Amino acid sequence: MVHGTKSGDVIMALNKLPRSLRLKVEEITLDLSPTMKLIAQRCFPNATLVSDRFHVQKLMNEAVSDLRISHRWKAMDLENAEMALAKEVGRKFIPHTFENGDTRKQLLARSRILIMKHFSRWTTSQKKRAEILFHEYPDIKEAYDASMSLTGIYNENIKDKGIALTRFAKWYDRVERLDCKYFKSVTESMQNNYGTIANYFDNRSTNASAESFNAKIKAFRSQFRGVRDIPFFIYRLEKLYA
Repeated sequence: MVHGTKSGDVIMALNKLPRSLRLKVEEITLDLSPTMKLIAQRCFPNATLVSDRFHVQKLMNEAVSDLRISHRWKAMDLENAEMALAKEVGRKFIPHTFENGDTRKQLLARSRILIMKHFSRWTTSQKKRAEILFHEYPDIKEAYDASMSLTGIYNENIKDKGIALTRFAKWYDRVERLDCKYFKSVTESMQNNYGTIANYFDNRSTNASAESFNAKIKAFRSQFRGVRDIPFFIYRLEKLYA
């Protein structure tokens, strides 16, 4: 076990493995962190690096969420201003509500989950809320559609890396045309990792199982408010999940 994620410490620990074994590693799935990429390149020079699809999609989902949050702050400011004005003129403040009963602030707050899901998985109430949300905020709809089209590329049965790169290039142009500041980190990450992102289509490998196990470890650790006896903690993990 290595404390922290400093590249130097992790590389030193991994280099303790025989070089002959490290050269046998053929593929590594990792996130978009430059640190992890450096570690993989230094320690496993023969391995093909694959940017995990869920980290790429998560980046886009977060950008859509940031756009929604920015609108929510504006809605909160507007509601506060309207409340202050109502108080000033001595009348009761009654916020505008949409046909599903949401106020503008509630609409944006309660849309948090639906914009992370594919529209085929929306409930009836989420479909109604999405209809209102996208009518009121067309830019959120454009961002959501772009996010879902990225998922669509990954879900296509693409076996040719060249075709995948073409699909990504068209998607990239679409996102750039949205001209939204929240997508800047998305487009930059796509530019910096085009090669490793496209490598996914060789074997369609992901680190979903590792991420799931990591989540279980974090949940288990949180029950004890941290860990003092590391060897005993690892022993318990082995007994529970091995």
